[in-house]
Amino acid sequence: MAGFLIALLSGALMSIQGVFNTQVTKTTGVWVSNGWVQLSAFLVCLGIWFATGRDSVQALMKVEPKYMLLGGVIGVGITWSVIQSMNTLGPAKAALLIVIAQLIVAYLIELFGMFGVEQAAWEWRKAGGLVLALIGIAIFQWE
Repeated sequence: MAGFLIALLSGALMSIQGVFNTQVTKTTGVWVSNGWVQLSAFLVCLGIWFATGRDSVQALMKVEPKYMLLGGVIGVGITWSVIQSMNTLGPAKAALLIVIAQLIVAYLIELFGMFGVEQAAWEWRKAGGLVLALIGIAIFQWE
């Protein structure tokens, strides 16, 4: 149950953050906004790290494969793409498409066991859910 609630919180925070970042971009530009997002996130993480157990930073050098350390780089692309999509599509349409893309890519990662994730078997039920979500997009976009 906790995981379910945390996932809902994550989705809500992503939508709010996307709107905030898009509004900041209107004044500053996309790269200043994106830089601020990454810098402020770093400062919050640094503050929490100082306030808590202070896990060893050297442990990062033990992470294998090394490409797994590119999460922050991917975060820049995420922030940029959310800002651009919300600016052109509006928050609701952008969030809907973002979530659908997340579902499809996450399911493919599971199906093929990519990036160290345990491989999952194909399930018609999950594929049907994705198709239903795509139908939902069509209905949502219908004018």
